[in-house]
Amino acid sequence: MPLTRTLDDATVVITGASSGIGAATAYALARRGADVVLAARTEEALRRVAAHCRELGGQCLMVPTDVTEPEAVRQLAARAAAEFGRIDAWINNAAVSAVGLFDEIPVEEFRRVVTVNLLGAVYGTKAALPWLEAAGGGVLVNNASVLAEAAMPYQSAYNATKHGIRGLADTVRQELRVTGRGNISICTVLPATIDTPLFRHAANHTGHELTPPPPVYPPEVVAETIVRLLRRPRREAYAGGAARLIGLQWRLAPALAERLLGWYTARTQFGPGVRLDSSGNVFRPDAAAEPTGGWHGRRRQLVRMTAFGLAAAGTAVGTMAAMTRRSKAGRA
Repeated sequence: MPLTRTLDDATVVITGASSGIGAATAYALARRGADVVLAARTEEALRRVAAHCRELGGQCLMVPTDVTEPEAVRQLAARAAAEFGRIDAWINNAAVSAVGLFDEIPVEEFRRVVTVNLLGAVYGTKAALPWLEAAGGGVLVNNASVLAEAAMPYQSAYNATKHGIRGLADTVRQELRVTGRGNISICTVLPATIDTPLFRHAANHTGHELTPPPPVYPPEVVAETIVRLLRRPRREAYAGGAARLIGLQWRLAPALAERLLGWYTARTQFGPGVRLDSSGNVFRPDAAAEPTGGWHGRRRQLVRMTAFGLAAAGTAVGTMAAMTRRSKAGRA
């Protein structure tokens, strides 16, 4: 079920709103006249995002929030409802990452990534559902990643949390349906690589500069996908053509896709610079109200990745076709 109100009359809560996809989504909603409630750890960055939202025509409330604290997230929901009278939509977007080989990522960092990304979505969903129901229905969007469906090396903690978010959304959607609360829609957005500060701010245990595997899409691609989900909810929506291709490959020939994507990303997510071990922003906030991460130059590599994806998809389809023919021949 879509929003019960038009966007220019809706109240939308966004976590992780101080930069990247969260900030871009806040701007997209503010342009459409929505009341936006911004949550993140960095108060100064939130203030700047809020100021720009107001310039774009939206009303805005900023609530500094650490999504790892369930009581803080409940207070976020209560303040949003007290300010605007209701909550029509909630976007779980906060995320951090720790990059490195699984056996080299410190346990405390792995735990923190799980707490922010997965438990942050759990706490947000728990806080949002009563208010969405009280509003007569609404939409909850979880910003996962195409890595909720596929996987890439050196991202074990991030991969695990995004898979978990997808499973959480599927289960809560089922429960709402079987308990007669179908007026609340649970949606998952699966972006490809996005030009955000995530790679610059991630914990890094690789010894190398981190770079996003191309093609790199602007955050506005995800923001507009989220806006469409608020208007016409779907179970899942890809953001960026590469995400759709990767998802197709993974479903058609998962073992082959796993090898190809592992080979590709292992060669494209490291730059030439040397980097010392760092915990990045996993424990400390450092957002700067920037929607982008400065990776726009890598968007020019879209053609290369698209060709890679099409070739892999074609290989996967051919493999499946060959397997089908062999199966039929065996039964003849």
